[in-house]
Amino acid sequence: MSRTDAPPLPEPLRVPVADSHTHLDMQDGTVEEGLARAAAVNVTTVVQVGCDVKGSHWAAETAAAHPSVHAAVALHPNEAPRIVHGDPDGWSRQGAREPGGKAALDEALAEIDALAALGHVRAVGETGLDHFRTGPEGIAAQEESFRAHIEIAKRHGKALVIHDREAHADVLRILADAGAPERTVFHCYSGDADMARICAAAGYYMSFAGNVTFKNAQPLRDALAVAPAELVLVETDAPFLTPAPYRGRPNAPYLIPVTLRAMAEVRGTDEDTLAAAVQDNTARAFDF
Repeated sequence: MSRTDAPPLPEPLRVPVADSHTHLDMQDGTVEEGLARAAAVNVTTVVQVGCDVKGSHWAAETAAAHPSVHAAVALHPNEAPRIVHGDPDGWSRQGAREPGGKAALDEALAEIDALAALGHVRAVGETGLDHFRTGPEGIAAQEESFRAHIEIAKRHGKALVIHDREAHADVLRILADAGAPERTVFHCYSGDADMARICAAAGYYMSFAGNVTFKNAQPLRDALAVAPAELVLVETDAPFLTPAPYRGRPNAPYLIPVTLRAMAEVRGTDEDTLAAAVQDNTARAFDF
C-alpha cells in the first residue's frame, strides 16, 4: 500500500457527526465525491475553512452550493505576515508576492469582513498565532490580524476559529484582552490538560484532530480526558493530520470515525454517546 493511497472507508458511525474543520479545496477529487464518501460513514456536515482571501471566497461559494457545507473565512496567521512583508519564496498557494504593507492587510481584512456578513458563513477563522512557521518579524502582523478577526467575529455574531501553534500563552492573553466572541473554537487543539482547564473555564470549544491518535500525543489525550463533554468537537483538518494507523496518507472527512473512536476510548465512553455530544456541540458552536 503506497503512502499516497487514500485509506479505506472505516465502519460507518451509527450517530451522525460533523467534521468541524476541513480543507476540501486541498483534497483530491471533487467536493461532491468528498461529501458522498463522508456521508457514507455518517459524517453528514463539514465546516470548510478558508486560509486566505481566495480560499475564503471559495469556502463561501461552496457552502452556498451545498447544504451540508458551512463556511469559515479568514486570513491564516501565516498569511498576514506574507501580505505585509511579502512572500519571496512563494511558500503559500499564491506564489511569490511583493510586500504590501499595512494597506494590503487592511484591504484583505475588509474582504473577510464582507464575507463574514453572509448567512452561510458560520465562522471567522482560522485565525490566531503561529510561532512555529512565522519568525519574530511577523508577530506584529499576526497579532494585528488576529485582533481584527476577533472584532469581525463579534460584530457579525459568528464563531471564532483559532489556529494556535506554539503560541498558547499569547493566544489566551489576546483573547482575554480583546474579549473572546461568545463562541470560540480551538481548532486542532494542541495544548495540555492544564490549558484544557483554562479553556473550559472560559467556555472555549476544543476540537481534536487525528494527531490525538499519534504515539507521542499523550498530553493531547490527557487534555481530551479532562475537557468537558459539552465543549469537545472532532475534526480532520484534512488533508493533514491523518489518524493512525494511516498517518502520512491523505486525510479526508470520511476518516472522522477513526478519530472519534479513538477519542471515545480516551474518554472511557461509547462512540454513540460521544458522537451525539460532538454533533450537538458542533451545531451549537457554529450555529447551524
